[in-house]
Amino acid sequence: MKGIIFTEFLDLVENHFGLEVLDQILEMSEDQGIYTSVGSYDHKDLVKLIVNLSKTSDVPANQLQEVFGESVFKKLLATMPPAAAVAQSTNSFEFIRHVEDYIHVEVKKLYPDAVPPSFEFISETETELVLNYKSARCMSHVCLGLIKGCANHFEQKLDIQMKPLNETGSEVRFNITLVN
Repeated sequence: MKGIIFTEFLDLVENHFGLEVLDQILEMSEDQGIYTSVGSYDHKDLVKLIVNLSKTSDVPANQLQEVFGESVFKKLLATMPPAAAVAQSTNSFEFIRHVEDYIHVEVKKLYPDAVPPSFEFISETETELVLNYKSARCMSHVCLGLIKGCANHFEQKLDIQMKPLNETGSEVRFNITLVN
């Protein structure tokens, strides 16, 4: 997992919970908290940090993942080249489609060892998008937050339903409806 995810998570914890809580969860996780935005790290370290933040804050881990995904959306968007098709998107559905068609493809070119999640698009109309999220990291709530961040960016109201497709959470169906 790319380091920008870790650095943004640590910033979020410090900004919303304080430096003392950040130090506490790093200690609980036996993590020095030394990450670079371009480095690659084991996603299990992020999971430990989230679980320990949940224990410390009494906020459910899934809710923390969702808040994180929503908050990190703009930061990740800012890393996109302005001329990229994804940056030219005009609505949430178009952007989400470009994540699979452009962002994940570019990530694999830049980092051949990267294994980003994948989206399998099931159906799409002007008002509804159905897709399956697949990731061995089982972080669909981060994906949910990213979709919410995307909707905020495009100033659209979306109704987003999630349905696990297996017991591990590595595959989740998202039913996303544009609300007028």
